Amino acid sequence: MDLIKKYHFFVSDVHLGLNVCEPVEREKRFVAFLDSLPPETASLWLMGDIFDFWFEYKYVVPKGYTRVFGSLARLSDSGVNIYFFRGNHDMWSFGYFEKELGFCTIEQPHIVRIGDRNFCLGHGDAVGEGDRSYKVLKWIFNNRFFQWCLKQVHPRWTFSFARRWSKHNRLSKNERYDFREVGKSVIDFAEKFGRENNIDYFIFGHYHAPAQIELSYGGKLEMLGEWINDNDFLLFDINTNRIERGHYTFGGNLPNIER
Repeated sequence: MDLIKKYHFFVSDVHLGLNVCEPVEREKRFVAFLDSLPPETASLWLMGDIFDFWFEYKYVVPKGYTRVFGSLARLSDSGVNIYFFRGNHDMWSFGYFEKELGFCTIEQPHIVRIGDRNFCLGHGDAVGEGDRSYKVLKWIFNNRFFQWCLKQVHPRWTFSFARRWSKHNRLSKNERYDFREVGKSVIDFAEKFGRENNIDYFIFGHYHAPAQIELSYGGKLEMLGEWINDNDFLLFDINTNRIERGHYTFGGNLPNIER
C-alpha cells in the first residue's frame, strides 16, 4: 500500500548564523526538527529568513550549516517538496539551493491549492500598503547592478559587516510584539486580496509575532513566529483540511502540535 503524503509543514525566521541566544543550539534544534518530520510529509515550506545573512558569490557560498543542508538534502532525496521564499535577510540566493538541495524558489505572494484549501504564502515583508522607505530599500537590494557591485567586495568584509549589523539590530529589538499592533498593513492586504482571490489561509512570517487572525470574509491569516525563542511552525493536514500550530521540542517522531 502506497504511503499517503498528507502533511505540509511551514517554518520561518530561523535566523541561522545570528550570534545571539545560543546559535549552536538553535541550529541543533532546527536539524532535529527536520529529522523528525514523518514519512507522510509531502512538503516543507521555508518562508524566509531561514538564514540571518546569505549572499552567494559565483564560486563562494557562506560556510557553515553543514548539518542543516544534510537534513534538507535527505528530505529532498526522499521525495519531500521543499519550497523556499527569500526573506529580507536571505534574499541574495542565486541558484545554489536549487542546484544542490532541490529547492523550488518562489516569489510572494504565491497562491497554491493544498488539499481542498486555497493558500496565499510569502515571507510577509513589504506586503500591503505603506512602508515606502523599506520597499525602496528592498528594490535597491534586488537590483542587479547593486548585486554586481556587492559581489566585487571581498566576502570577508561583506559577511563581517552584515553579521555585526544584524546582531546589533536584533539585540536592540529583542522584544515581543503584538501582531495586531505592528501588522495592520498585512491584515488590510489579506482582507482585500483574500476576498478577491477566495483565499482560505494566508501564511506569512517576518514579524516574529505568531498570531491567527480571523478575516471578515471567512479566511484566516496565520503569522509564523521565530526560532530564536519559540521554535514555531505550522502543519496542514490534507485529511482534516486544518492548520495546527506547534513549537518544536527535542524528542518524538512528530513535532509537538497544539490541537
